[in-house]
Amino acid sequence: MSDYTKPVPEITESTRPYWEGCKAKKLLLPKCEACGEIFFFPNHFCPACLSDDLVWIESSGKGVVYTFTIISRPPSDEFAADVPYVVAIIELEEGPRMMSNIIGIAPDQVRVGMPVKVVFEEVTEDVTLPKFRPA
Repeated sequence: MSDYTKPVPEITESTRPYWEGCKAKKLLLPKCEACGEIFFFPNHFCPACLSDDLVWIESSGKGVVYTFTIISRPPSDEFAADVPYVVAIIELEEGPRMMSNIIGIAPDQVRVGMPVKVVFEEVTEDVTLPKFRPA
């Protein structure tokens, strides 16, 4: 883990429960107690009604590929060894969509609508990234 050279997300007070969930191998999503909206990306208020009455629920980790692209040209030297790789929008079973990587399958085999499930990659002591593989 200590050899990880790619950029890592900044953990803020708003996102800390999400990242702590990932570290525990759980995909947590914020849910608004005021209106019931389940959303992603974590924030300190609901994007639907602006309430700050939020709880964290555990996602099933299941979803489908909503859309994707195959990266064949690395955005920086840190990603050069990874190309080609897939960046996708995953529509989670609970409704929200999130961006992640699809792993465990050749990039040219990924399809829109393909069922996927979350897996976790420990990259630093503090950051574990959610990624998806075919279900």
